[in-house]
Amino acid sequence: MRVLGINAIFHDPAAALVVDGRVVAAAEEERFSRRKHGKRPVPFAAWEQPELAAAWCLRSAGLGPGDIDAVAYSFDPGLTRDLATMGVTDPSDAMRVDYARRAPQFLATALPGLDPERVRFVPHHVAHAASAGLSVPEDNAVLVLDGRGEVASHLAGVYRGGELTTLRTQELPHSLGLLYEDLTRHLGFLHSSDEYKVMALASYGQPRFLDMFRELVRPTGDGGFVVERIDWAALTKPRHADGEINDDHADLAASVQTRLEEVMLDLARWTYDAAGGPKTLTMAGGTALNCVANARIAAEGPFERVWVQPAAGDSGTALGAALALGSAPVEFTTAALGRGWSDEELEAELRRAALPYTRPESIAAEAARVLAGNGIVAWYQGRSEYGPRALGHRSLLAHPGDADTQRRMNDVKGREQFRPIAPMVRAERFAEIFEGVCPSPYMLFVHRVRPEWRDRIPAVTHVDGTARVQTVHTETEPLVAAMLAEFDRLTGLPVVVNTSLNTAGRPMVDTPREAMELFGSAPVDLLAMGPFAVHRTKAFAA
Repeated sequence: MRVLGINAIFHDPAAALVVDGRVVAAAEEERFSRRKHGKRPVPFAAWEQPELAAAWCLRSAGLGPGDIDAVAYSFDPGLTRDLATMGVTDPSDAMRVDYARRAPQFLATALPGLDPERVRFVPHHVAHAASAGLSVPEDNAVLVLDGRGEVASHLAGVYRGGELTTLRTQELPHSLGLLYEDLTRHLGFLHSSDEYKVMALASYGQPRFLDMFRELVRPTGDGGFVVERIDWAALTKPRHADGEINDDHADLAASVQTRLEEVMLDLARWTYDAAGGPKTLTMAGGTALNCVANARIAAEGPFERVWVQPAAGDSGTALGAALALGSAPVEFTTAALGRGWSDEELEAELRRAALPYTRPESIAAEAARVLAGNGIVAWYQGRSEYGPRALGHRSLLAHPGDADTQRRMNDVKGREQFRPIAPMVRAERFAEIFEGVCPSPYMLFVHRVRPEWRDRIPAVTHVDGTARVQTVHTETEPLVAAMLAEFDRLTGLPVVVNTSLNTAGRPMVDTPREAMELFGSAPVDLLAMGPFAVHRTKAFAA
């Protein structure tokens, strides 16, 4: 069974290919088109399909469009209703729904040879649920939270033997995802894009509006919730995109973030009881990328294990839709599902760019040496990651022991200085430095930095004493583990800064050419591309 999954309806268009119960490839369109998030989530863009990502997924498996048994599209227009009757203002939504109905024809045009009759509509939240619930081998409860699907913003369910039983959904207009989007917009950031900035900003504030939000945003006791209309301007003045961020903005972010955590925790507890007390909770939907809330559910909730889909946002519904048609668990073991290049191809690109390069005995040791000297490393290895997190394949690396590293990295990336940078650590060293969820290979939880380590790794210790940790496991990431081990030997620090290999407003680099372009335009000391090393001092010698 060869199933191509497609997400195209709102934002983060993506494609995924599942062949005979194995995830062969998955990638976001933005990595090919170089448009951040692929497109904006406006109704008139719903006709656009992830044609570049889909074509690559097929090529990677040696397949053509005519070889596909089914195409799973992660939205079902047959479930929609007039949003105006549900209290949602979106006068152009009928256009979005009409484009969704025409998706089989759009896809057949984008992928010549595809039979439009093979396109199947999968409900949006079922696709989200499958991306998480069918990615672990055991039976599990599943919790989906995002802005919206066809008519709902939430699904709570349970997977038993690969079959989903829906326990509760929350219909619009009530939506925790839209609540956070509205806050993001009010604070001058780009909604459906910059919500993670609000989460970071919340750490700088005090939740002084929390009592009010506890009245306006509340669980109903039956697995659902209510989000009342909020007069944001009565709380703080709206911020313009280039405006100064003040204490009122941080306090508003802290208040909404805290209430979001509380309500999500309540929903997780209800789901546990309604599902019969399973050991594992899986999570998906854009709201599941809120790693602070995830950590609180893991720490205070009733589940023994919380597993979050690394591509929890809409891009992950491409994979989920494909899995949903198969209705069988396919264990998710790596996010490295995108494009990769052979050593020969990488060397050819370096020669074409006329960059002086070497092939050291160990690229891991070479990178560790540069990092130990407080240099910045562009780390480009293997296949690119599926989802928004850089996990040691398309990463910028730096020294965690220099308090100035955060400023330097944010300057390199051209982003706000309040933005934290994250650590990676070998899993066997995690417990002596951090507290919280382990393993955490996909950077989807925050962790407490143990007090005795905060002054030793100030670059990755956030203002509230936390860090969003990636645990590195030798069996799955041997090259990254080797780099960490060598850096530890040289410095006595088992942690390295890891942030995404991109600059502000641009997708992560995907191709060798893009990696070289970033290296040439930013103050990066070493490009570690496959086994090859390019040093700035040699590449740009006067």
